[in-house]
Amino acid sequence: MAANSQTAPRAAQRFRHYLMIGITEIALLHGVPALAAPSDPSQQDSEVKNFHIAGQPLASALSAFAQQSGRQISYDPAITTGISTKGVSGTLTPEAALSTLLNGTSVQFRRLNAHTLILERKSSSSITLGPVRVGGAVTHQDPTGPGVGYFAENTMAGTKTDTPLIEIPNSIYVVTKQQMVDQQAQNVAQALRYSAGVYSEAQGTNLTGAAYSGENGIRQRGFVTTQFVDGLQSSSYTAAETAFLDRIEVVNGPASVTYGQTAPGGLIGMDLKKPTTTPLRQATVGFGNWGRYEATVDVSDKITKSGNLRYRVAAIGVTQGTQTQYVDYKRVGVLPSLTWDIDHKTSLSVLGSYIYTPDSGANTVVYPIVGSLLRGPYGRISRSVFLGMPRWNTNKTTSSMFEYQFRHKFNSFLDFQQVFRWEASDWDLQNSYFSEQVSASEVKRRAWEVQGYNRTVALDTRLTGRVTTGPLHHTWIVGSDFRQIESKTANMFGEFDTLNLFSPDYNFVPCIANPYACGSTGYLNHTSYFQEGVYFQDQIKWGGLSVILGGRQDWFNTTNRSGSRQYNSDGTSTLSGGSPSERPQSAFTWRAGLVYKFDFGLAPYFSYSTSFVPQTTSDWRGKPFSPLTGKQFEVGLKYQIPKTEVFLTAAAFHLNEDHYLVGDNEHPNFSADAGRVAAKGVELSANANITKDLHLTASYTYTDIRYAKNNLTASKIDLATLSETELVAEQGKYVQNVPRNMMSAFIDYTLPRSIFHGLGVNWGIRYIGFTYPDAANSYKVPAYVLFDIGAHYDFSELSPKLHGLKAQLAISNLTNKYYVTGCSSDQCYLGQARRFYGNISYNW
Repeated sequence: MAANSQTAPRAAQRFRHYLMIGITEIALLHGVPALAAPSDPSQQDSEVKNFHIAGQPLASALSAFAQQSGRQISYDPAITTGISTKGVSGTLTPEAALSTLLNGTSVQFRRLNAHTLILERKSSSSITLGPVRVGGAVTHQDPTGPGVGYFAENTMAGTKTDTPLIEIPNSIYVVTKQQMVDQQAQNVAQALRYSAGVYSEAQGTNLTGAAYSGENGIRQRGFVTTQFVDGLQSSSYTAAETAFLDRIEVVNGPASVTYGQTAPGGLIGMDLKKPTTTPLRQATVGFGNWGRYEATVDVSDKITKSGNLRYRVAAIGVTQGTQTQYVDYKRVGVLPSLTWDIDHKTSLSVLGSYIYTPDSGANTVVYPIVGSLLRGPYGRISRSVFLGMPRWNTNKTTSSMFEYQFRHKFNSFLDFQQVFRWEASDWDLQNSYFSEQVSASEVKRRAWEVQGYNRTVALDTRLTGRVTTGPLHHTWIVGSDFRQIESKTANMFGEFDTLNLFSPDYNFVPCIANPYACGSTGYLNHTSYFQEGVYFQDQIKWGGLSVILGGRQDWFNTTNRSGSRQYNSDGTSTLSGGSPSERPQSAFTWRAGLVYKFDFGLAPYFSYSTSFVPQTTSDWRGKPFSPLTGKQFEVGLKYQIPKTEVFLTAAAFHLNEDHYLVGDNEHPNFSADAGRVAAKGVELSANANITKDLHLTASYTYTDIRYAKNNLTASKIDLATLSETELVAEQGKYVQNVPRNMMSAFIDYTLPRSIFHGLGVNWGIRYIGFTYPDAANSYKVPAYVLFDIGAHYDFSELSPKLHGLKAQLAISNLTNKYYVTGCSSDQCYLGQARRFYGNISYNW
């Protein structure tokens, strides 16, 4: 009887709750004045009030919020039972204050109209890092933040200003944090698998996954890419650690106007995690095949009561084997950061990181063509076969970084921003590399040792202003940046030996450990360069029309000291070379573009842009190469369905680069100027939160890149005999290792909770078209299709006491397909076998 007496009032409360919602919605639809929205909704969005609500039970905190905000709140009292809040204090919009109150709870809100907010139970314990959601839409996204689901609306990468993607007249695609989490991407290369215009794993299973100096073969529109972190070019091998990133941005096409030396294909921009305005606490424990174990921590909170001083600490520890014997991956790293809002106009963020990778999982991924691409008499070479020497097998990197981001807003018309970074990377590698195939079962390999470091200092300083001239609204930038990079490497090569691929004997120990014993040869290279640029840009808006104009002047100088040392059996050595050489260079780059946004969400655009990359090397005669210069026309359509988080892009481009470098066929170990390379293509992309439970990313890429103006010849290889047959002209041939067609799609769906109680599934497909291995287009490396699947479960759907606990599993290459990602002459890169990663995460 007691139970019935409690049930009846609760049922009555719920009845009143739903009745009030129904009356409110009817009133809104029929224009009842008391509930009508204000004539200027944006004024309500920007309204700020002083809030002082202490930590307490959520029900009483909501009552205090209603009094202090002037908002009506409608909710079922049952959803607040047993839930407390940490409170909120400060000058905030009502929506931001309510978001803070509800942070870390199982309750979320949506806005019915300008005065009424409806509370409901959360559907998922997703990472709470993004902007405040109001009424199912985002008030304003952080342009460097994690996005919402698979949707990002704003970016800093395209213009160095906070600009909607739809208003930028070139292709920019964002990989959100949620997408990285759902796909369990362990590095940037894996996170880019579904991005338009990007071929991210041309060199197989390299776990470093960085975009520095073409590491892992990441290409955009057919050209090797460049990596930027928080807007500054990075020379770190460990910048690809996804545990430290909030988002990854793909800027396709020339970007030299705002970033200096970048390849014409574009750049990869990464944004590091920084303190959040709402508390964040997350810990994960991961697992996977090949003995993977991982733990991460990500904590952010305020230090002062007002929240003007906040911190964040992200950390990772991971150990695992790989599909190849004797190749392991181990890493520990930490990224602490601090944000200080000095006053309402001035802020300073300070970040530091340290990453130690004693095993990078990147040794020996090259295999002979017979046994990998071609099935030999002994079958396929197992992906587990190690072509190196277990006792000569080190690949260690260490990376450290310090960065600050400063901003001062003089007034509503003028901002000052500055970003500074110092970073250092060291590496130590002892390995052997595949040299040539002796027979169907044996290969020749050579011992190799290299030690080196990079030291980088970079600074970007800019003024951003906003001014109106008649009907035109201008957002302009004037800035200057510089980077000083010092790089030093010492290489040593030992003797050759042979290895049986199907019955390997690893007893060989190279005498390179004692170079005098075998007359080894060492090569030293010490390079330092300095680049400085000044740039300007104006974004002009007139109604739905946006026009961008920009230019940049760069000055570049490099000093190179290189030489060789020959070790003699009598214990002596001879050093040759080593005299420094300097190469000053300069260039002016510019871009112009326009986009018109219609009221129904469609935005056609057109742009022209140029690029510049200075060269530090010389041909076989010692003649320095000319700088790489590029120019591109691009036309496209962008479409954001109004009042949704569905963003579609279609782009067509024509891109030329002059002085493209290729290997010199007549002079091994040297490069040659291949003249002009022309690329044209089409990119289609979709990033969408179709519903709150259904997320989608999909892309199609067509790239036709050829040697357009070239007087070089290349040797054609007969695939049957693997011998050179004839010399053919390179002009008109396709550039090697660039697929003409790529297609991908990834869907994540949280199933109906009333039936599946928190279960979600995802599925992906990746198609990579055929490629050519060389400039002679001797043969084709076949296309391949890969499937990815995954699942996640939110335990809070079982019980409110389990709020924040979530389990996840992701499997890539579901069918365990044996495939080759690319070849070069008689050697090929093997793709990744079936891989499964999972984790258990807890947010509190």
